[in-house]
Amino acid sequence: MTTLKWWQTAVFYQIYPRSFADGNGDGIGDFQGIIEKLDYLADLGIDALWLSPHFPSPQADCGYDVADYCDVAPEYGTLAEFETFLEEAHARGIRVILDMVFNHTSEQHPWFLESKSSRDNPKRDWYVWRDGQIGPNGERLPPNNWESTFTGSAWEYDPTTDQYYYHFFLKEQPDLNWRNPEVRQAMWDAVRFWLDMGVDGYRLDAIGTIYEDPDMPDHEAGITLLDLYQMGQAAQTDAEREAVGEMWKALFIHQVDRDDEMHPLMKELRQVVDEYEDRVLVAEDEDIAYHGTGDDELHLVFNFPLMRREEPLTPAHIRANQAERLAELPEGAWPCNALGNHDSSRVKSRFGDGVHDDELARLSLALLLTLRGTPFLYNGEEIGIPNAVFTDVAQLRDTFALRQYEVAVNAGMPEEQAAAIVCARTRDRCRTPVQWANAPHAGFCPPDVEPWLPVQPNYAEGINVADQQADPNAMLNFYKRMLRMRKATPALIAGDYTPLLEDHAECFCFLRATPEQTCLVVLNFSAEAHTLAFEELAAQRLVFSNAARETPGDLAALDIAPFEIYIAEVT
Repeated sequence: MTTLKWWQTAVFYQIYPRSFADGNGDGIGDFQGIIEKLDYLADLGIDALWLSPHFPSPQADCGYDVADYCDVAPEYGTLAEFETFLEEAHARGIRVILDMVFNHTSEQHPWFLESKSSRDNPKRDWYVWRDGQIGPNGERLPPNNWESTFTGSAWEYDPTTDQYYYHFFLKEQPDLNWRNPEVRQAMWDAVRFWLDMGVDGYRLDAIGTIYEDPDMPDHEAGITLLDLYQMGQAAQTDAEREAVGEMWKALFIHQVDRDDEMHPLMKELRQVVDEYEDRVLVAEDEDIAYHGTGDDELHLVFNFPLMRREEPLTPAHIRANQAERLAELPEGAWPCNALGNHDSSRVKSRFGDGVHDDELARLSLALLLTLRGTPFLYNGEEIGIPNAVFTDVAQLRDTFALRQYEVAVNAGMPEEQAAAIVCARTRDRCRTPVQWANAPHAGFCPPDVEPWLPVQPNYAEGINVADQQADPNAMLNFYKRMLRMRKATPALIAGDYTPLLEDHAECFCFLRATPEQTCLVVLNFSAEAHTLAFEELAAQRLVFSNAARETPGDLAALDIAPFEIYIAEVT
């Protein structure tokens, strides 16, 4: 344990600032609100925070369109309030990492305003500009047939200079030209700005999109992104969803994952960050290659394949995932696991079965806290907030969903059908305000102020912090017990991983072992009881169980209750 870095032992918690806590009563979360909740986070057992973008932004993409990398969005507070937040978090032993958006800026960033002002502006080459084409009937066409992953062409025409600029995401998010050394220097300066202030590292947004093929050939996928969305909506199985994923890769083959350029860039970033003591870089990517040799690129890479399901987790899926991921890690690299974030369906809804959602949500937490690697949690999961249900497009604030709706309707899809699709898939489902009390707007903001996104009405049914604080059996107190248990059990943090009973269909069983301690973990993902035999092991102490159990039991014939989480110290 003493040889591990803080980011290897920590439990991270993602804060979506707009929806976490409204401290000034305007219906939008802010730093004042976060500061007021730091004691709550410390009591919960959180060691580190990942803060989604807090920079000034027009909010075309909920802060991922940055207009200034070295300041705070006024609706969230001031730079001084950020510094207070950072100091107060550190005073409680809580580290803080920021969300750094490298691929693009806002169209309102001063850099882009300069770049688009004329073809000979010094910052013209800070973004990706190209001449268009002339069609067979003399019409103006984009440079190629590339699409934006947020629907529509990846090219936006600018009449001021009679050229197109490239955007992988929204047209309000023009891509930076990272082949320009001045861009790299400006971004490294922004990285140092927050590190100088004491920030503990970064989560790096969408790094696989930073470079595109400079020759810019047309893709030959033979489909549009709208086709792909409709296929994804119709997919019912993991195999069908995987097939859609392969078609996505064909559609964007020239726009993402240019490894020959990305790895030197990440090495350069690592050198910048290593100028500071004990900082961390986390990739919003699943490619293990971003670890480099284990110590020369990024520290953590998300295990997205673990969470890439829209149905309950199964032992077979988890075992296969762990076997593949852990075997691929280079020496010195460390795993990183998550089951939810601001872009994905909430854990309770994503991995629930409609009957045992609460039990399966508890198992999801137990899985994250017992697997080898650093766990990342998402705000609101600790009280069991499910996906929000939207029935009206007018309620949505997710620009991506609204653009999908517009494109679908313009392509001839009936408005009712298009609305149903985007309401069912919008990222707003997991971004509604955290529910603090059984009070108007769930105590997120004053009763007479409308929150930026509707609060879910289930706050009145016990899905709120205040009610759960007083209920020992509530999800919140389960989280607290599990987090404290993990901190007190060295094998669950530093131990090696060994799978057991690998053919069992419903129980995921494994050992976590250090030279000083070995723990047996059994997670029953079914509503059935099971008797399991671990004849080579002898139980020494019961570490944790959510069943009515006072002793660890006989491991030669261990009775496991439905949905039981069983952890015992063994020899």
